[in-house]
Amino acid sequence: MTLAGSDMTDLIARARAGDGEAFRELTEPYRRELQVHCYRMLGSVQDAEDTVQETLLAAWQAFAGYTAERASLRTWLYKIATNRCLNALRSGRRRAAREWDVPKVEPPEPTRLGEVVWLQPYPDALLEGVAGAPGAPGAPLGPEARYEQAESISLAFVTALQVLPPRQVAVLILRDVLGFHASEVAGMLEVTVESVNSTLKRARASLRRQLPPGDGRDRPPAAGSPPEDAIVARFVSAWQSADLDALVALLTDDVFVSMPPMPFEYAGLDAVARFCASLFGAGRRFDLVPTRANGQPAFGAYLCAPDGIRHGIGLYVLTLSGDRISAMIRFEASVLPWFGLPRSMPPR
Repeated sequence: MTLAGSDMTDLIARARAGDGEAFRELTEPYRRELQVHCYRMLGSVQDAEDTVQETLLAAWQAFAGYTAERASLRTWLYKIATNRCLNALRSGRRRAAREWDVPKVEPPEPTRLGEVVWLQPYPDALLEGVAGAPGAPGAPLGPEARYEQAESISLAFVTALQVLPPRQVAVLILRDVLGFHASEVAGMLEVTVESVNSTLKRARASLRRQLPPGDGRDRPPAAGSPPEDAIVARFVSAWQSADLDALVALLTDDVFVSMPPMPFEYAGLDAVARFCASLFGAGRRFDLVPTRANGQPAFGAYLCAPDGIRHGIGLYVLTLSGDRISAMIRFEASVLPWFGLPRSMPPR
């Protein structure tokens, strides 16, 4: 929604006078993009939702002092949201790691234990029309944004952000993802432009070290394209039939598997093949229901019980590289309702 100047002025005056409906009309157009911003910073959908609520409450309480001459409403809201996220990051309030909890499956020794156990997937349905999100070519990114929309919401990118120092995360997102000018970011964080530029330089270097190497890796096919549909269909066929050979044929040599909030991670074709063999070897059979998360193909996974009832056991999100799968992240079943997926399904 775009408000004309006179309408905006009237709403601001009413909201400053205590009109809650006027305030909601002013801020509602920014709610979704603020939630995505908080998600990038925090890596958790639940924490992002909580922080957006805190942001809007703080904005309402302070709105009597807001003036459009000092900053646009969007910039002012981003300032509040960013600082609320920084407070959350500095407080260290994170989901704790969980023990292995897959019944009747003894996993192989993991390659390593992951750090970002609080990571959660973000439903594509909540990304429509949001700045910096895939499928939103008209979204109002600033002129200095450096990252493509799909890359900036991918699980690899969000995960890499989580291990950067909080101030670096904020500056990098505001500058390189959303394209705010250095002076705007300095105003949001109440620091100098020189400090913003210095922090951004360090953040870019840190992010490069965290992101998977892109050299020699094929780009993923376009969302919903025939090449993406083809590899997704092959994956579903292999997984539902527990065909380990067919699955392994789809994976890159450096494929990676993780499963937050369990810290187990498997890197490399041999390790991932052993892990998948442990799942299939237990006699477990699955149905997969397609959805999308973080701009990537995803599936609700349902375990077929002896009575035919299919119980939701998690959400798988795939990272594609050309016509292969380079990563698979498994999330808890508790996220299924976020994607409009049931906790269980009746027999076929």
